[in-house]
Amino acid sequence: MKAEIITIGDEILIGQIVDTNSAFIAKELNKIGISVKQISTVEDERSHILEALNEAKVRADIIIITGGLGPTKDDITKDCLCEFFEDKLVNNEEVLKHIEFLFEKYIDTPISDLNKKQALLPSKALALMNKFGTAPGMWFESEGKAYVSLPGVPFEMKALIEDEVIPRLQQNFKRPVILHKTVLTYGMGESAIAEKIEAWEDGLPPYIRLAYLPNLGRVRLRLTAKGDNEEHLKNSVESLISDLHSIIGDIIVGYEDDEPVEIQISRLLLKNKATISTAESCTGGRLGSLFATPPGASNYYKGSVVSYATSSKVDVLKIDKKLIEEHSVVSEEVAMAMAKNVREIFKTDYAISTTGNAGPTKGDSDADIGTVFIGIATPDKVYAKKFTFGNHRDKVIGKAVNKSIELIREELFEQIKTHP
Repeated sequence: MKAEIITIGDEILIGQIVDTNSAFIAKELNKIGISVKQISTVEDERSHILEALNEAKVRADIIIITGGLGPTKDDITKDCLCEFFEDKLVNNEEVLKHIEFLFEKYIDTPISDLNKKQALLPSKALALMNKFGTAPGMWFESEGKAYVSLPGVPFEMKALIEDEVIPRLQQNFKRPVILHKTVLTYGMGESAIAEKIEAWEDGLPPYIRLAYLPNLGRVRLRLTAKGDNEEHLKNSVESLISDLHSIIGDIIVGYEDDEPVEIQISRLLLKNKATISTAESCTGGRLGSLFATPPGASNYYKGSVVSYATSSKVDVLKIDKKLIEEHSVVSEEVAMAMAKNVREIFKTDYAISTTGNAGPTKGDSDADIGTVFIGIATPDKVYAKKFTFGNHRDKVIGKAVNKSIELIREELFEQIKTHP
């Protein structure tokens, strides 16, 4: 089964917003055995939308379109779909009642004729009710292919994909099994890994593919297996990963499997009924943002102090001025004090701190650009490690965040080994 995703909107093409919808849709389709062969973005212009639809129907069995379903004149997706399917717009009473309900219950402004026009749909479309908005999704079938048009608002689109689109695709189309297993590694670059596992990679069966996914200090190795027998695929992948451990087991730290590392850490913290806090300087709050993202984060993440300036380290984190003067603000000693003090401030089991020179200038420290110290405070110990992450500001910050996540993950796994 082959799918194509078309996003519609000038705001994407000019870089005003980032297309996160396609990534979400592709992942959800892949979970049910549907491969996305192409993703394209077109402007809000009739000929370009029609051209994209005509090209997609040649390549794909399932075409999913997002965007251009608003009530204003620049939203022309429905008109284009009418032209593509030789159809016309008709009023859908069920959708109109839903729109009126939303305005009555949740929206303070009176409903307008423009809002009511959202109930005009192509007559050949099956309406997919949008519980979070006024623009319904639409499902078309033609020549054995499915065409799905969805609103571009991400949370509206996601609900429709999960509640309406995926169940219909599962019911209407026979699909192969697609299985992913992602091995997470730290401490070795992409090319060095490729050299070490070259013979292993050359021996992969034709139905299993390997992808390297490097990202600022870590490399993910994703195995993708495709076939009809799920049990056979699982056994093949597990056997290959066992062989991989014998080659590079020293740098394998776990598996991602559609769950980011921060989600894994949240599960470990919850399992151990443990809490964590962060004190950040050079990473500027990015680490705390990761911890605060998973649902239920308040159960384990208690807070952060973003002490970017030296003065805030003294005034808020209560770092001794003499310690900074003696060792520099970018130092092992200060990183340890930051972790220790923020743990005490928030009364948490664990704490992480970052202090470093991300560049482009050295700031309040003479440490070389790219130097970062990461501090860890646990119930049993406080320590800090020094790293050199290069001379590009974004690279330094990204590597510091990833390394911090790696270190605390190792601590939590060690805690499980010591106190199962």
